[in-house]
Amino acid sequence: MLPWAVLALWLAVLALAGPLAGRLADVQQNRAVDYLPASADSTQVAKVQDALPGGEATELVVVYHRDGGLTGADRARAQAQIGEIARTHRLTATPTAVPSKDGTTVMYAVASTQPGQDDDARTAFVDDVRNVTDGGGGLTAEVGGAGALNTDMKGVYSSLDGPLLYTTVAVVAVLLILIYRSPLLWLLPLLVAGVADGAAMAAVYGLHQAFGITVTGQSQGVMTILVFGAGTDYALLLVARYREELRRIPRPYEAMRAALRGCGPAILASSGTVAAGLLCLLAADLNSSRGMGPIAAVGVLSALVAMVTLLPALLVLLGRRVFWPLVPAYGSRPPQRRGLFAAMGTSAARRPAAVLAGGAVLLGALALGALHLPGSLKNEDAFTTAPESVTAMQTLARAYPGSGTQPITVVAPTGRAAEVLAKARTTSGVATVERGRSGAGWTELFVTAEAAPETPGETATIKALRAGLDSRFGAYVGGASAQQIDLADTSSRDRWIVVPLVLLSVLLILVALLRSLVAPLLLVVAVVAVWGAALGIGGLLFGPLLGFRGTDPVLPLLSFVFLVALGVDYGIFLMHRMREESRSGAEPAAAALTALRTTGGVIASAGLVLAATFSVLITMPLVSLVELGLVIAVGVLLDTFLVRTYLVTSASLALGRRVWWPGRLSRAHPAGGATIEVLPHPASRP
Repeated sequence: MLPWAVLALWLAVLALAGPLAGRLADVQQNRAVDYLPASADSTQVAKVQDALPGGEATELVVVYHRDGGLTGADRARAQAQIGEIARTHRLTATPTAVPSKDGTTVMYAVASTQPGQDDDARTAFVDDVRNVTDGGGGLTAEVGGAGALNTDMKGVYSSLDGPLLYTTVAVVAVLLILIYRSPLLWLLPLLVAGVADGAAMAAVYGLHQAFGITVTGQSQGVMTILVFGAGTDYALLLVARYREELRRIPRPYEAMRAALRGCGPAILASSGTVAAGLLCLLAADLNSSRGMGPIAAVGVLSALVAMVTLLPALLVLLGRRVFWPLVPAYGSRPPQRRGLFAAMGTSAARRPAAVLAGGAVLLGALALGALHLPGSLKNEDAFTTAPESVTAMQTLARAYPGSGTQPITVVAPTGRAAEVLAKARTTSGVATVERGRSGAGWTELFVTAEAAPETPGETATIKALRAGLDSRFGAYVGGASAQQIDLADTSSRDRWIVVPLVLLSVLLILVALLRSLVAPLLLVVAVVAVWGAALGIGGLLFGPLLGFRGTDPVLPLLSFVFLVALGVDYGIFLMHRMREESRSGAEPAAAALTALRTTGGVIASAGLVLAATFSVLITMPLVSLVELGLVIAVGVLLDTFLVRTYLVTSASLALGRRVWWPGRLSRAHPAGGATIEVLPHPASRP
């Protein structure tokens, strides 16, 4: 009766969660300013602009260009189209033509504060301007600027949900079919992961409504990948143990109870470690990182709950036939064969110190590649294929070399606006300053730098403005370029806070689980080394091979959190089994090799699935997602096939009983002092 009750309960959960899950995409916040902390200058500018008449302005730059030089007809056409935009929309000022010195280009700054400037209204305004502006006959007309960039970014994130989900499902399905070689069994973990994803989306929507956590397209995408990746990992471990118990126990229900008792603690501990590591992101100042912590943790916990309740219920209800054609008959023995991980363990046992030293040198050498990571990612380099907003800015950069083409926004208390304007005009690197709107006690100023956008020269100008205006006049300096500066600065500060918290929380959980200090330190050092090597490989690939011109400032922190949490996940599977074998009477070497042989197949399968799910991000059109997916996928593979198999096993062999110091297992032989015979374990086959 219990399996049927569990199934009925999940059907009720689906009925309740379905409508809420469908609303999650509607509350995504994908503007650059949405990623920033409330304390950032650029965030304060956006808040002030929201309070001004018409709300935050949607700032665009309309660019007309002809390679051989603009004709009189081109200029007349451009002026007529800009006039139509001014007549049909409420603009902050009348756009004026700014021609380039070479006569090939003319640009118009167009900004709207018409009523109803929510995200949909901003998108509609950008789309309408693009519909009005039209070239032809060799004349190009493009719409760029911060407003257009935000619209294009939102469009990309809005289009990710479907392709990301379908691609993830397809990748996991193929891998499960290859692993299980069964026409039915592969479908169950996939189905349960889909249910868990729906429940997680509903839970995240509830968190947003209750606590206002920031939901971005990136965080929702990563959550889906974690649900399918981590959920499938838990399914692999559970199904492997269930298959083993079915050979010993006649009734599937009793076999499942034994399987849950056997592998349940490891699954609970590993998922708890991952969730704890992810929740450390709550200490981040960056809105997007702080929001990703609970969102990703909800995904992992939803996968856990589904895989230890719904999946067992389905497996029990379907009985042994779910494994067809490789049905584990009661009383049968699994095929005894020397597998890959037995051979790897034997090779590591011959010279464990040499293997450990060689692996450490390899990881250290790979980590040096991080020195070649490109600088911070610019807005114009954020897409793998440049949309119109980016090509427009590229046209401006060629036509107006070394000139500012993107406004720096300053908001000042109205009573001191004249002083701020005068001070801004005398600031080094400032070309022009224009007064914008006033209201709610604030006045808006638009500053044009002498240097091109997102260059060291413009960065120096923004910092000079902030140094001269913030403390003396209570003004704030924002805009698209300032947002990128705040993003990089806040990400750097967050690393110094979140990284120690992740290491401490993971270490404490491992100490409690393994009753040791040495084994947890070994696992933590191993995953940190994997993170460094994965970032190094990224440094060798991003620029030279993939042509990326920048690195997402948040990449080091997010990749660290995910690789440490997920890497320790696999370490728990290995070390928990090693400790179990040691407590049963095995000598240290036998315990280490048996643990590798019995868990190696499951860990390898789980690592392949997790790496494949994160590699789905590599197919996405945003550089930040490609970089995150590549680093995590590479890191998981390094962790699975080098660190867990060779280095952790070699270190355990070299340390012997000292790996369990100061626990009881480090001080004396287990009762009986027996040495067990090391044979391949049924669980080595997922």
